[in-house]
Amino acid sequence: MKSRSPLVNRIAVVVCAVVLTALVSMTTTLAVSKSIEGNATAINLAGALRMGAFRLLAHAAGPVDSLTSANSIKSLAAEYEDNLTDNLITRAIPGSADHPLANQYRTIQAYWKQTLRPSLENHPHGLPVSANMVAATEAYVDSVNQLVSMLERRTEARIDLLHLIQIISLAFSVLIIIALFVDLRNRVLKPLRKLVSIAVAVGEQDFSRKANLKGTDELAQLGSAFDQMSSELALTYYELEERARSKTEELEKSHTALQLLHNASRNLFANHDLCSGAVPMLQELEQLLGIGPILLYLHDKESTEPVQAVTTASADRPFYCRDHHCNACLVTSEIYDELPIEEHDGRRLLLPIRTPSGLLGTLEVWYPAGKGLSETARRLLETLSDQLATAIFLERQITEQQQITLAEERTVIARELHDSLAQSLSYLKMQVARLRRLNIEGSQKPAHDAILEELSTGLNSAYRQLRELLATFRLKLDTPDLATALRKTIEEFSGRLEKPVKLTYNLPPQALSPNEEIHTLQIVREGLANAVKHADATEIFVEVVFESPQVKARIKDNGKGLPENGQPTNHYGLIIMQDRARTLGGQVAVRNREEGGVEVSLTFVPKSRHLIPTETSST
Repeated sequence: MKSRSPLVNRIAVVVCAVVLTALVSMTTTLAVSKSIEGNATAINLAGALRMGAFRLLAHAAGPVDSLTSANSIKSLAAEYEDNLTDNLITRAIPGSADHPLANQYRTIQAYWKQTLRPSLENHPHGLPVSANMVAATEAYVDSVNQLVSMLERRTEARIDLLHLIQIISLAFSVLIIIALFVDLRNRVLKPLRKLVSIAVAVGEQDFSRKANLKGTDELAQLGSAFDQMSSELALTYYELEERARSKTEELEKSHTALQLLHNASRNLFANHDLCSGAVPMLQELEQLLGIGPILLYLHDKESTEPVQAVTTASADRPFYCRDHHCNACLVTSEIYDELPIEEHDGRRLLLPIRTPSGLLGTLEVWYPAGKGLSETARRLLETLSDQLATAIFLERQITEQQQITLAEERTVIARELHDSLAQSLSYLKMQVARLRRLNIEGSQKPAHDAILEELSTGLNSAYRQLRELLATFRLKLDTPDLATALRKTIEEFSGRLEKPVKLTYNLPPQALSPNEEIHTLQIVREGLANAVKHADATEIFVEVVFESPQVKARIKDNGKGLPENGQPTNHYGLIIMQDRARTLGGQVAVRNREEGGVEVSLTFVPKSRHLIPTETSST
């Protein structure tokens, strides 16, 4: 199919058609007007020929006025013939020989020359005209009338043709103008209105309108350009709007996250406990950023592998959990299976928790692989790791400072005990020894010996307990923690037993307070002292384990066991251990083992339980 002309070409065609119509109309009108030029004069002259013929007839029948009458009729006839052949008449006669008007004119000329003129010239002047002459004249006049009628009809036909040409030209011009207006309306006005409406809509941020103009003209091309521009503007606007919305949401998330981190930092530094200070904050951060779970691992010099200290989502209670009333990190198996961990199309981000003095731990963050992790979220997590590093460092510093302070106090107490109570006990022992050397006879001797034996036993027990206290108080630790103190204690008693004492230890870092560590260490030392001194054991086992939420310390030996009454020979140490256990909120049990030997067990729950309020638990 032939494509339509562009707009300019169509307008040029319309203009050319109008001009051509006008030229054709003017040319044909001019030609027709030219063809009927002089017809009116010819009709008038032809009409005068009729009257001239009757004048000649009347002149021929009139009285004789003079001798020149004959010449007069001839001159009149000649004059009449000149009028008959006048150029004004001959020009109105078509040049075609077979044209009816030309035939009629030749007939009139022939009749005039052959019949009527000779009759008029040969008629005797003064005599009445004959009926034949009158009939001939009338026949001639009838022929002239026919000629005049034919001239009139021919002129009227030319005028009608002129009218027809003008009507056709007018109609054609009207049709061209109507077609021009229709084309302008359809091809110019409507597209322009569409383009203007699209421009207004684009100004109002409405990019849904489209021109959808058909064709290949300029406005169609302009409409296509408008549609493409509108689509590109819509895409650009929506992209910018989406970016602005995304940035706004990201800024709102950042603001909320920063507020959360600010509140969390205060809680971390106020509680001095990672679980209570970190878990609720990390869970809120997970919901805000669409990430999780988050796990916190601490690096401890006593452990070759990082120790998990905090998790935000777990199907089972973590081994380090000290509060079984808290369910902050527990989720159902169905929820846990949907978390973005390694088995569930998740990606892991590891962030170091470090201070200038060294690496304290690692923050493990899981996030969906398809979603990814934005730069803002990454920066927030880095800020979180810095805050956790500060909190952990300060907590360790406070704990170590408390332990150092306590160690210094213990050193002072040990010095005071050595300088006062130890000397007093030594003095009393010497006095008892002097009393033993006295010879007392009589009935009072058994009572005297019993009292001395009891005093000696009590003094020896008190002196031994004092030496144990002094040994404990004088422990010098590079890092004052329970694990180091236990290892040094095991080395000490292994030397005294002359056989290695086996130790099993799995307490999480920072599980006990300094006071709890001291009492636990003292109970273990007391149990070891009893096993080495009284049990005659060849093997001793020490276990200090964490069985959530309890801490259990067991001292087992393969010695001779307890006496039948269930009390050891020296029961002062058991009393002291029970007092320490009550201070810890726990209990000490001493029993004989089925396989032989004695087991001393300490069970207590660390005082740092119930740190996470129940109402903040996630499940």
